[in-house]
Formats: sequence, structure tokens, C-alpha cells
Amino acid sequence: MKLSTKAALVAAAVAVAAGLGVLAYFLITSMMAPSSTTEGSDAPAVIRPNSHVLDEGAEGSPTVVEFLDFECEACGAFYPIVEAIREQYSGDLNYVVRYFPLEGHFNSMNAALAAEAAAQQGSFEEMYHRLFQSQAEWGEAKESRADLFRSFAEELNLDMEAYDAAVADPDTQTRVEQDFNEGRALGVRSTPTFFIDGQQLQLERWEDLPTAIEEAVGKTMP
Repeated sequence: MKLSTKAALVAAAVAVAAGLGVLAYFLITSMMAPSSTTEGSDAPAVIRPNSHVLDEGAEGSPTVVEFLDFECEACGAFYPIVEAIREQYSGDLNYVVRYFPLEGHFNSMNAALAAEAAAQQGSFEEMYHRLFQSQAEWGEAKESRADLFRSFAEELNLDMEAYDAAVADPDTQTRVEQDFNEGRALGVRSTPTFFIDGQQLQLERWEDLPTAIEEAVGKTMP
């Protein structure tokens, strides 16, 4: 990554976080999500066959996995950084996201259910963008915003009967909780948490994520 590009990413993050204390929140939060037991006895894996892949790189490309909570302010602050990274390394990076809804966020599970219901109709990424881009509108609400998320599904022209059925289906929540449970088994305690090629990143500064990805991509390029 060119220095100017990296500097732009850091500047964007700082602008988003200004006045919010988001970086401090990101570094200290370690909130518990809804408890449930992991089904099966398989060892925890960073990626599963049903994980949501936003980008597929060329053969041998490094793989980034993000455990996220759509209501998390720090995830919202990292969202423009992640999108810039995805654009910068299009074709050279695999990018995967997994759910990690935090208990202290009233609508984090509702948002994850909306995303998973959309995923069942092939529209996970579209809902992913809607949720993060609208986070300021619904984040930290103390009442359900499921109706708002349903309106996003309507805007995406989803089959609303199928969407409603998916949101109400206990298996949809089970799918979300499977990601959470596996994240906990892997050592995830806060969001966002990133892995590169199976190794968890320890981020202390905004620029640590683009720097780590730059290094990983560099190792795979001729």
C-alpha cells in the first residue's frame, strides 16, 4: 500500500472516531454475548464453509476474517477503513465476516438476524452495507429496530415472506450464535476482532490493520 493511501485510511478513521472515544472503547471493551452451547465437538476454526465471504482473491491470497457486531461503534469506525482496504486489494485478498453480537447492544442480534435472513436470499453484502451505513440512526437504541431492518430488506427487493420466516426461524439465530460461540473459543472477546491467515491481530493503533494487511499481501505477491 502506498504511504499516501495508508495515511488517508488513518485520517478517515480518526475523523470518524473524533469526539466519540471509539478507539478507547475498542481497546477496553470485552462484553459478553448471549450464551449458548456450541453444537458438535469440532475444534474451533476461523472460517467455516458457511462463513460469509465478501471478497475472493486469487489463489494464494491472504485471508482476513472479521468478527463483528453491527451495532458496535468501533466496528462502525473501522467500516470505512475495511471498505478502502477491500477496494485497494481487490483480487489480492480474501475477506470474510462472522457474527459476534454483544450482549450490551440491544439490537445487535436483531441486526445479525436481518443480515442472515438477507444472506439466505443472496443479499448478505447489501444488508451489511445498509446496517453499517445507518448505524448512527439505530445504534444504542433501547427498543427493537427490527422494523427498520425489515425496511432495508424491502429496499433490497427481497422476498418479504421468506425474509420474515427466516428472521422468525430459530435456526437463523442458531446460525448467528454458532459464529459467536466459535469466536469465543478462538479467543474473541470484543469487536471488531481480525484474523489474518488464522492468526489473531492485536491492534493498538488505527494503522495496525492496514499495515498488517499490506505486509500479508506483500508476502504473496511476486
